[in-house]
Amino acid sequence: MTESVIVVENLTRRFGDFVAVDHINFEVKAGEVVGYLGPNGSGKTTTIRMLLGLLKPSDGKATVLGFDVFKQSEEIRMRVGYMSQKFAIYDDLTTLENLTFYGGVYGINDKARILHTLELVGLNGHENTLTRDLSTGWRQRLSLGIALVHEPKLLFLDEPTSGVDPTARRAFWDLIYQLAEGGVTILVTTHYMDEAEYCERVAVMRDGKLLAMDTPTALKKKIITGDVWEVYAHPLERGLDILAAMDGVERVGLAGDHLRTISSQVEKDAMQSLLMRENISVEKIERGEPTLEDVFLSLAR
Repeated sequence: MTESVIVVENLTRRFGDFVAVDHINFEVKAGEVVGYLGPNGSGKTTTIRMLLGLLKPSDGKATVLGFDVFKQSEEIRMRVGYMSQKFAIYDDLTTLENLTFYGGVYGINDKARILHTLELVGLNGHENTLTRDLSTGWRQRLSLGIALVHEPKLLFLDEPTSGVDPTARRAFWDLIYQLAEGGVTILVTTHYMDEAEYCERVAVMRDGKLLAMDTPTALKKKIITGDVWEVYAHPLERGLDILAAMDGVERVGLAGDHLRTISSQVEKDAMQSLLMRENISVEKIERGEPTLEDVFLSLAR
């Protein structure tokens, strides 16, 4: 049976009367890539800070790698990697100097190991580049390298791809899976729904509450019980109002150049007939597939 490297029981954090994290429970198994999904302010970063022992829980308990987050926080921090939202790197040092410095914090003075970490995150060839001259995507890789320099078996990534372009985001996720294949357990927070699809399991957070946790496929199957329809019609705004008032339509919203509806017991022909009776031009209506965004919106209602 695969061991749990993170165990959370009724973990809670209050700031005065504000409850940032509200009695959450979950486990992360060794070797998993788990996404912690939710909008900004949902409690994701607060959870990670408690798991790292940087923030004292108001209630509940948690263990990381078998260590108590409150009583044994130093043991945890020496054994895990943490990439925060703000890249903690020195602009006046080169990439190699940054990694060497942080390696020293963990007692690592082996230059070959430092160079191996540079290669692992794709920074070989940039050893002598000043950090201030790196693009956001390359700075992100350096920050990941710093989190990995002591070869942790558990990695916390807090919004690691925020502010980088789609190409850099895709490349970063390739790195995450390369690490996972090497046996690293990863808990990654994100507010990008498409990124969460890459994870083996996803925890959905909102307003400090853990709303659901399962594989992306299982979440979509359990939460989205109706049919998804992609409706190409004009004008879109009037079509949206008409479908929103239709019996059996659970949700309808704009999706670029068309409308996306989730409905129960509403057939395609019925939607088309209603729209045409209201003088809405219907180009086509196609069946769609549920997404994690659909899951989140359904849970957050």
